Amino acid sequence: MQGKEALRAQFDAASVAAPVALAALPVSTDWNALRYRPVSAAGEYDARRQVLVDNRVHDGHAGYHVITPLVLADGRTVLVNRGWTPQGASRAVLPQVAPPAGPVTVRGRVAIPATGVFELSKDTTTGPVWQNLDPARFSAATGVAVLPVMIEALDAPSPPAPDDGLVRDWPAPDFGIEKHEIYMVQWYSFAALAIVLWLVLNLRRAKGPPRE
Repeated sequence: MQGKEALRAQFDAASVAAPVALAALPVSTDWNALRYRPVSAAGEYDARRQVLVDNRVHDGHAGYHVITPLVLADGRTVLVNRGWTPQGASRAVLPQVAPPAGPVTVRGRVAIPATGVFELSKDTTTGPVWQNLDPARFSAATGVAVLPVMIEALDAPSPPAPDDGLVRDWPAPDFGIEKHEIYMVQWYSFAALAIVLWLVLNLRRAKGPPRE
């Protein structure tokens, strides 16, 4: 619970922090310390290696997260979650969500994707649609080295580009602190109940059997 409280405190602090330029961060950056931090990144999208992450739900509708590599001016590459797009009438027809061409500046927040997720199939990193994605998996599948984080885009890139229709609604993470608090109350209640039962049973035994 304390670890999750620390994460929530980090999220609250990052939410009000000023954006930092990704290009100004060295290779040795402690990325975990920058989780949830607003950032800006300038570069060009690599449309050829764009990936759609399947089974992502928004407002009760199934769709995809659109992940596109952004090649920075210094040659490094970072994955950008450009937003959510709905699934079409048929899964055989993928949405057309090409990134804008040319130099862009992306504003977003630093995310550290989960790794080691359960998947029904081992063949999940071929073609344009993947079940899950993290930087290490992307690098292994494509041969392109990327930073160990992902940027969740907060708005359309600048300079102004045509509306791509993507939904950029990133809710605050559910840290699950309340669950630990409920467990704590339950176990203290069980302990108190055990003490009460022990006292009641032993007091009855000390008094002996009732007289006739």
